[in-house]
Amino acid sequence: MAGQAPTIEVPTDAELLQAQADLWRHSLYYLTSMGLRCAIKLGIPTAIHRLGGVTSLPDLVAAPSLPASKQPFLGRLMRVLVTSGVFAAGGDSDSEAEVEELFRLNPLSRILLDGVVADEHHSQTSFVLAATSPFYTEAALGLADWFRKDITGPVPSPFEDVHGASLFDESTALLDQELDELVTEGLAAHDNLGIGTIMRECHDLFKGLESLTDCCGGDGTTARAITKAHPHVKCIVLDLPKVIDKAPSDGIVNYVAGDLFHSVPKSQAVMLKLVLHHWSDEDCVKILSQCRDAIPSHEEGGKVIIIDIVVGPSLGPVMFEAQLLMDMLMLVNTRGRQRTENDWRELFMKAGFSDYKIVKKLGARGVFEVYK
Repeated sequence: MAGQAPTIEVPTDAELLQAQADLWRHSLYYLTSMGLRCAIKLGIPTAIHRLGGVTSLPDLVAAPSLPASKQPFLGRLMRVLVTSGVFAAGGDSDSEAEVEELFRLNPLSRILLDGVVADEHHSQTSFVLAATSPFYTEAALGLADWFRKDITGPVPSPFEDVHGASLFDESTALLDQELDELVTEGLAAHDNLGIGTIMRECHDLFKGLESLTDCCGGDGTTARAITKAHPHVKCIVLDLPKVIDKAPSDGIVNYVAGDLFHSVPKSQAVMLKLVLHHWSDEDCVKILSQCRDAIPSHEEGGKVIIIDIVVGPSLGPVMFEAQLLMDMLMLVNTRGRQRTENDWRELFMKAGFSDYKIVKKLGARGVFEVYK
């Protein structure tokens, strides 16, 4: 007797209609990302800011000098971005009598402003433009082919597989100079966001320290913030020569050009802020081993400070989804990953550390102290 096809559970009418709507959302989420990219390219967040933080659609069209004929189309884009939480609707009044449609900034769109000085709110526009670039999306489109390939040895990322280049090294500039600049700017802005929060919430983290090396510290923004809050701490920034060459010579921070895989300047504490998620477990152990060798014992105040994403559902489904999407970003574009606390513990032990503690959880991130 011929095998019968397996049967499926038949959804109710309501479940079927909801399933279709859910399918629309999941299939079309990329349009929200592209809509966000479009808004940044048009300078809409900055235009709303210059109009007082809230504006009507006609004024918004006029601000970036768009053709008046595009007003209804811009309205459709803005409504999607309001629904997705990029902007807010309405003015300060909750009155339903308000006839004119208004759009205003919210916390998300306030970190998308250009040309606005805000010590703690570094503009994230470069991060968005890099993440939605054709290079990133082409790598994601190659994901199914990448999964089918049987590769021996170190597994390249889909980005490497598609483009023949790795992010964050010289090959990115050879692939596309504009992409390299966007990635560098976006990485710096992403890493520097929330420095003020770290200083306020983790003030004791730097208490009693005499010296600190900030690995991959870029232009020294974080190191200068630490020195400002804790003048007794001598800060060193370690980064690649191409980064150090552009760093400011202000006499506040000492800059060292080098590679954290080979040597880390000795200091009482070493800091890795949003660094390790770009690297595989094997590479993280190598990096952490260099950091361990650079610090004194726990009894002498030695420690490695790690600020990175700690994946887990405890903060609710929205934050958990954001963490998992960041993990997918790593999967597609790097050889790294986001990690749970258990994953972090395993790395610390493999690198030869004896103990650790989570000092604070700040949103999606955790602040670790790791000891020899």
